[in-house]
Amino acid sequence: MMGKKVIITGGSGLIGEKLCKGLTEDGWDVANFDTEKPDNKIHTVICDIGNEASVSQAFEMLGWDNLDLLINNAAYQNNFDTHLTKLRLEEWEKTVTTNLTGIFLMSRAAAKLMNKGGAIINLASTRAFMSEGGDFPYAATKGGIVALSQALAINLGPHIRVNAIAPGWITDAKALRKKDHEQHPAGRVGRPEDILGAVRYLADAEFVTGETLTIDGGMTKKMIYEH
Repeated sequence: MMGKKVIITGGSGLIGEKLCKGLTEDGWDVANFDTEKPDNKIHTVICDIGNEASVSQAFEMLGWDNLDLLINNAAYQNNFDTHLTKLRLEEWEKTVTTNLTGIFLMSRAAAKLMNKGGAIINLASTRAFMSEGGDFPYAATKGGIVALSQALAINLGPHIRVNAIAPGWITDAKALRKKDHEQHPAGRVGRPEDILGAVRYLADAEFVTGETLTIDGGMTKKMIYEH
């Protein structure tokens, strides 16, 4: 494993930080692309992933001549209580730019460095398959990530594998209710390490590409009726 290189976007967030730490412990050479530097020792390059010039500059500053894995984890979430008639165009565009354009720009730059083959893992969401209504800009982009991932798997294969992970409810909160856990057939709410496990699998799964791996403890499979 020593010498393998991975770029993770949004490494300062809940899932991203766990991915950075876990893959570093596994022996990966990790670079975090984010808009701010976290309070840890992870090598961070300041980057606005939705801006073409910023992405180009970040790759230049990083200075790597090869790359084995890209994890597109960064995302922007709009206010999930927004009604369609009240959403500003700027909010829609910010969500699309970060969540979809960012993956396009990062993947395009990363693919040029995957000289010996490689893999791209895109973080989608179970909101690509189910919705609360007010989350429609976020849900639309996460659905787009699912489609983009399978299309890029065809476009970049067989040299580069592309897959997506659709996390469900992932948190490190301690004050959870019994009924929060009971919504999941697995018996508990998801944790960041559950996504790390999925990343480890997809990074090594040589015969898996174009797939979306749902990590939600079975929550999207359970019918829930309110009485």
